[in-house]
Amino acid sequence: MNYDDLFVLVIEPSKVQRTIIVNHLKSFGIHKIDEYDGAAQALEGMQTQLPDLVVSSMHLPDMTGTDVVTLMRKDEQLAHITFLLISSETHYRYLEPIRQSGAIAILPKPFSRKDLLSALQSTLLYLSDQDTEASYTEEEFEELRILVVDDSKLSRNYVCKILRNIGVETILEANDGNEAISQVENQAFDLIITDYNMPNLDGREMVEKIRQNSDQASVPIIMITSEQNPEQLTAIQKSGVSALCSKPLSYEMAKRIIERLVLDKSDY
Repeated sequence: MNYDDLFVLVIEPSKVQRTIIVNHLKSFGIHKIDEYDGAAQALEGMQTQLPDLVVSSMHLPDMTGTDVVTLMRKDEQLAHITFLLISSETHYRYLEPIRQSGAIAILPKPFSRKDLLSALQSTLLYLSDQDTEASYTEEEFEELRILVVDDSKLSRNYVCKILRNIGVETILEANDGNEAISQVENQAFDLIITDYNMPNLDGREMVEKIRQNSDQASVPIIMITSEQNPEQLTAIQKSGVSALCSKPLSYEMAKRIIERLVLDKSDY
């Protein structure tokens, strides 16, 4: 897939902002674009023709961008469509559901053309079938055994899709830290990718237990979090994580970290 093949649906109430987004998309060679100033009509339009990517503002006349992605993820037809938020919103209440939904990126307003291009590149890589991405299906990726830990099924699906497109064939999943600990006790992993905020046993506590009590104490662990509190972030880092990444995890970042932590490549 390339930019010419992408069908992008844009939801933005401001005509000026919508024009800016559309012009940027066209400058990348994307010409199949539907524009909406409200969410209800956009959701109706998605049912008529499924887009590859939905680009939405946060505050819309009839609902929020958070509401849009929540409704999409509940609809079987729309559940796996990539979602990109462009907003100046910083409130946790609005942004956390979007991070948990497996959004491809969250761009601030104002955003740069480079920021949008990076998000589009992640979208293309995310959408590409493994068979068409020969450069990411090296034998070394295929042989990896990775555990993905997150209480959100949507977030796990997003991370697993990235891993499969990179070329990873063996991916196991856990709903929380306790389930992950049980799996680590019974089988070996090359890498663990975990969320931070989880019920029963959170990501930090899980990492500490693995580092202190497991036969796999040295397994690389990537923590993905939307946490902004400096004290919490420091505590996470001290728990023994190998890498700390912000949600949403990008395709390219995942590949680079795996190359550095697991495959021991020096060009990270």
